[in-house]
Amino acid sequence: MDPVQVLTEFTPNPNSLKFNTNREILTLGTAFYSSAEKATGSPLAMKIFEVENIAEVFIGHEFVTVTRSADAKSWAKIIAQVTVIVRKQLESGEPAVIEMPSAISRSSSGASPQPGDDEISRKIIEVLDERIRPAVARDGGDIIFDSYENGIVRLHLQGACSTCPSSIATLKMGVESMLKELIPEVREVIQV
Repeated sequence: MDPVQVLTEFTPNPNSLKFNTNREILTLGTAFYSSAEKATGSPLAMKIFEVENIAEVFIGHEFVTVTRSADAKSWAKIIAQVTVIVRKQLESGEPAVIEMPSAISRSSSGASPQPGDDEISRKIIEVLDERIRPAVARDGGDIIFDSYENGIVRLHLQGACSTCPSSIATLKMGVESMLKELIPEVREVIQV
């Protein structure tokens, strides 16, 4: 087996970096942690939060996105420390996530359309899962369906997307435009 590789990639969010690996970290879904206190179910996230100036950790299939706090002056120390932590975690063979966070996830990663969802919600989830989420994951983030009511779609942004300066533009010009085009009942998309 090839040695574990961890390669850093910039995201559209200047405060988030994506650490790509050549190993699977999560089989299904994503895990988002907004603080060390919320990361108790993830040995990997807990170790990353020990690094100074970490604000959020987002774990995907083969990547980890780390968002630094506003206090961080440079990425240099963070990159070096997080790279070592991710590599050691993957080399250990131990799971990076033992218990998934109490999820808001309403996606193919664990919550496809639910019984009782209306047809429009089902279509929205399908478009998100098939067309939008893969593109957002390439930038180190995720978009999770929350609800649909009276033409308004509510979405959660995670990972690099949650604090990205261009997230509103992406949400309105990208996600909202596509959903309106494919599902005429959609009038607006908002972040919750």
